Amino acid sequence: MADNKSKGRTVILVADDDADVRLALEMSLSYEGFEVWTAKDGEEAWMRLQKGIEDAKPAALVLSDLKMPRLDGMGLLEKISSLESPPPVIVISGHGDVEVAVAAMQKGAANFLEKPLEDNRLRATIRATLRQGELTQENRQLRHKLVQNWELVGQSQAIERLRKQLKQVALSDAAVLITGENGVGKEVVARNLHAQSPRAAAPFIAVNCAAIPAELIESQLFGHEKGSFTGANERHIGHFEAAEGGTLFLDEIGDMPAEAQSKVLRALESHEVVRLGSSTGRTVNIRVLAATNADLAAEVEAGSFRMDLFYRLNVVPLRIPALRERKEDIPLLAAHFLAKSAERTGLPSLVLSPDAQTLLLAQGYPGNVRQLRNLMEGAAIFSDGTTIEPADIEQILANGPGLATPGQATSTSGQDPFEAPTFEEFKIQAETLFIRLRLERNEGNIKRTAEELGMQRSHLYKKLDRYGLR
Repeated sequence: MADNKSKGRTVILVADDDADVRLALEMSLSYEGFEVWTAKDGEEAWMRLQKGIEDAKPAALVLSDLKMPRLDGMGLLEKISSLESPPPVIVISGHGDVEVAVAAMQKGAANFLEKPLEDNRLRATIRATLRQGELTQENRQLRHKLVQNWELVGQSQAIERLRKQLKQVALSDAAVLITGENGVGKEVVARNLHAQSPRAAAPFIAVNCAAIPAELIESQLFGHEKGSFTGANERHIGHFEAAEGGTLFLDEIGDMPAEAQSKVLRALESHEVVRLGSSTGRTVNIRVLAATNADLAAEVEAGSFRMDLFYRLNVVPLRIPALRERKEDIPLLAAHFLAKSAERTGLPSLVLSPDAQTLLLAQGYPGNVRQLRNLMEGAAIFSDGTTIEPADIEQILANGPGLATPGQATSTSGQDPFEAPTFEEFKIQAETLFIRLRLERNEGNIKRTAEELGMQRSHLYKKLDRYGLR
């Protein structure tokens, strides 16, 4: 939508059933350099506003009387509030209408002025309201840009339903538990939710609970004071405090150690954190989103996850569908990833041939959207034209990391580890293959794989990052 200054002077719409008031305001505001539209009631004002939007010249501000025929000021305010980018509204009240004016502000009016209008106060109020409107518009544009950066790609019923849920949940501050298999895009959903929320301009702090060693998780989450333990050489601000005013995303919450669970619960209930080595609590204003690929209800039954924390996090449950449940989205996702790849490299964007689309639709995608993304990035590298052909994809399916079927004695490079030129390369290829096959056997479950390997989850995460298995 065009801004309200794009075609000349700033536009102010005056709605009042008193012709003398309309004329006085039109003369006064025109003298101040504004373009003034007038309307004798709410219906005429609403039609004038819509015409301005159609002409890409929306009003920057509305001055509206409360008592008007056909559609009164409260009714006009309700209609304006339904617009995608509503202009701020200053309501004009008579002496006996102050309580109604306050009610109008509670419904979204930016300010109110009492009749008779005094010129200096009128000008000051208009300037302040216009400035606030500009800030609101900037914030709205920022949120829109953030949402675009973390858009949900697809047109399936499952994704449309998820979009609707996110729009409904975004305006709330309720805790959300995001569930789904590895690779479905739980962090993308969390960031999209943050971007649509009133907290969009504040920090989004993502924490992988499973990747932090148990002995460090409290310090990472809540912070510590200098000298609070060996190696604490300076004060550290924890993730809870760093997310002040914004959103804290606790990924892999099911892998959080039991002792940390109790302290996270206390922080969520009290809205207060205490740094290690301190006795002073610090109030935090954050929204908490959590995600897991585990069945937390089963973890509660098994006694490995606190029931009270589960219910505190699961206020709004959101399940992200697996890619196999929305296969109609695969061509759109593939095109999206190819476009993003071209954007990063500065090369022309590639398109999928019909046969390549058919091949993509035939895959099982145990790694979900992440697997498809990696597949497209690899195919783009192998392609020597403007179109992705089946042969480009088949090279990745045969040799790519995490895509070979269990039992293949090949490394992530598609080679037999025993053919490695050096002992060091043999070790890397063999370890990569071993971890990948164990992950596939455990259906991508990090916790179960780490236990099977006798390895700390944080150590396994480092290896997954090192070998490109995530």
